[in-house]
Amino acid sequence: MNARLFASTVRCAMATSDLHAEREAGGNTLLGARNQIDRRARRAHGPSALKSKEPAVYTAEMLVDVTAEVIANTPLSSDYNVLALQAPAIAVAAAPGQFVMVKAATSHDPLLRRPFSVFEVLRDGGGAPVGISLLNKRIGPSTELLYAAQPGRPVACLGPLGRPFTIVDPPTEAWLVAGGVGLAPFAVLAEMLRARDVRTTLFYGARRAAELFYLDFFREIGVSLVLTTEDGSMGEAGRIVAPLDRHLAAHDRHEPVMLYACGPEGMLAATAKLAIRRGRPCQVSVERVMGCGMGGCYSCVVPMRGDDGRFHHVRACLAGPVLPGDQIFWD
Repeated sequence: MNARLFASTVRCAMATSDLHAEREAGGNTLLGARNQIDRRARRAHGPSALKSKEPAVYTAEMLVDVTAEVIANTPLSSDYNVLALQAPAIAVAAAPGQFVMVKAATSHDPLLRRPFSVFEVLRDGGGAPVGISLLNKRIGPSTELLYAAQPGRPVACLGPLGRPFTIVDPPTEAWLVAGGVGLAPFAVLAEMLRARDVRTTLFYGARRAAELFYLDFFREIGVSLVLTTEDGSMGEAGRIVAPLDRHLAAHDRHEPVMLYACGPEGMLAATAKLAIRRGRPCQVSVERVMGCGMGGCYSCVVPMRGDDGRFHHVRACLAGPVLPGDQIFWD
């Protein structure tokens, strides 16, 4: 499919998706989900709490469908790896929290692409974006192919997709809450936060010490770490929400904090409910099965509560993947 035909097809799909989205939200556009984060943060911490350099606009012109060449494949463990892809057109447009739809197979098996958060934006010696990396955990045929991909292999890559995180500025602190492969959107987010001199803490939990990755990377850019493992092999024994709760309880309620969370559904629900109880804004990056990434397949719906209290579903690929934690129906 040539670039002009692809852009036209995407515009048609997006226009149709937006019409359906308004019906899903009871007449409100999907911009409402993101604006809910902004309104609550501003009420709690003032107008500067959620200020970002550019508005979060999701348009067809941002989408790029490329055949990205594998630059490097770095194994982290027997199941995890970081795959570096040469994709400058996607790298230059990607924002923290956005994702790409990826397919490593050259045949029809597996048929569909799979969603991956943009883990890192790769740059050349002069600082120009040249590619992206993906944090991959092999759990099925698609992720197995990505785990085994060698340099030079072509990978179909569509993106950047979805609504990104809203980036805060000082004096607001940023607390990143990651569980397992939920670390994926936080490397690029942490870099942007630290570039703005935002005090940043990563609350990071995994099953065992061998599954806690990139710790030196976060330390080197000035991110404080709070670690937990379920088996007690590193950091505190247990789940990451426990130390998060203690830190929130001890933090001066007049000092603004923004929570960013990504990980298993149970961890997201616990973090969002904790943020509500402690009176803190929380952005969650939801994980959903996606067949297209552009709103056409309706496989990624999330139950939400609107400002009017009405229940509706939104598609994570369009309204998210970043959503206001206090508006999701977790039960």
